[in-house]
Amino acid sequence: MDTVFRKTFIAAKGFIYNLRRYIDKYLSAKNMFTIENATIKDLFALQRLEKECFAIDAWPLFDLAGVLVLPGIIRMKAVQENQMVGFIAGNIGATDGIGWISTIGVLQLARRQGIGKALLAAFEDRIITPELRLTVRRSNLGAIQMYLQNGYQNYQIWENYYQGGEDGQVMRKLRAR
Repeated sequence: MDTVFRKTFIAAKGFIYNLRRYIDKYLSAKNMFTIENATIKDLFALQRLEKECFAIDAWPLFDLAGVLVLPGIIRMKAVQENQMVGFIAGNIGATDGIGWISTIGVLQLARRQGIGKALLAAFEDRIITPELRLTVRRSNLGAIQMYLQNGYQNYQIWENYYQGGEDGQVMRKLRAR
């Protein structure tokens, strides 16, 4: 009986060890995030995020303030450990009724955790249009892959759209009404 107890104890100990490793890897506070509405209080955190994510394409402070306060704009942030690690904003075009994602970015340290996909899904849930569009640098293959996996399709090329002359890949998603 002593041997059976010992084997059971060792198996339980191994299970608990593996469970702790799983929790540390996948469920720790580091990997958890929330999606929240962004406000003007997030201006300087958004400025830091823009500079890291977009470098020469980062929006000026005035434009960032505008995206945080102007009416009709959907703006959300991803928060991890009380820090903004992702942001998305966009609106419905006044003349064509198409939903445009103006900006979406996730800090390097928070990538590959599903934050970009969660921001995209939250935005899509809030904007009511049959068509969504966004523009991405043609060299940003990681972002393009994420958009393709989420139902976006290549639509147009805007030549010399970005700083430095790089083309912009316009992508769109058609949704059922």
